[in-house]
Amino acid sequence: MRRLVLCILALALLLPSLAQAYDVLVLQSKRNPAYDEVLKGFGGSRTISKRVIVLSDYAEVDLVRIAREDRPLLILAVGDTALAAARRIRNIPVVALMSLDLHRLQAAQPNLTGIDMFVAPERYCNLLRQMNARRVGVLYNPARNGWYLRKARQAAEKAGITLVAREVTEPRDTLAKLASLAGKVDALWMLPDVTAVTRETTEAYFHFSQQQSVPVVSFAASYLGLGAAAVFEIDRAALGRQANEMVTALLDGDAVGSTPLSFPRGVVLKTNAGILRRLGASLEE
Repeated sequence: MRRLVLCILALALLLPSLAQAYDVLVLQSKRNPAYDEVLKGFGGSRTISKRVIVLSDYAEVDLVRIAREDRPLLILAVGDTALAAARRIRNIPVVALMSLDLHRLQAAQPNLTGIDMFVAPERYCNLLRQMNARRVGVLYNPARNGWYLRKARQAAEKAGITLVAREVTEPRDTLAKLASLAGKVDALWMLPDVTAVTRETTEAYFHFSQQQSVPVVSFAASYLGLGAAAVFEIDRAALGRQANEMVTALLDGDAVGSTPLSFPRGVVLKTNAGILRRLGASLEE
């Protein structure tokens, strides 16, 4: 009996330390090598104590209860599902990664910041200028990515490029909008827009490229094999390291409001030499 009482007393003494057992609650949408790579990079320069919950492993996760009982200092949401779950928390800073919805949702949630899945438009515009592209076609959904087009137009103007933009509100609009660019552009800029670029419409971009003899610049290396001339791909480990810096600043006392959304810094340019050669395009060293 005396041993049982001692155990209970020891547990009671331990409970306060468990109430703040870690700094960051990591929400991962699902088990995915890309997410694992990001989190590996996240464990970088400063060791941050964390608890990782993979949402796809559970039928339901009571995040509000976990946040209340564990009292983490910050939530790191990796993926769209994780961001959707983290939006239920309003009193803890949330840093989001690997989500195309981040910029659209951040405006309505003051405790949310993170790193976009969009590469800074200046990088694309500098690349397109090197390819001697002067009129560049781009399809986008204004409700989701109008913010990026505004930045892209500014970057294009500085680079001496005219964006010929077409709004797409439904995936089925894509083919007609692409056709409307025939003869009017000398390159296509493919955005990670889930309305304008879908599994069903992707091939149309490269068919347009072949028919019009114009290069396509895209955002994922998988498109090089389909006919993209060049892509900017995010370095996932570097993304994790950048997130570590952002989280560290917040844990050290920076306010979410002073830690704005960022473009990814670690970006890799990959090219399809055969397509560039066939189209007569070149990239300056």
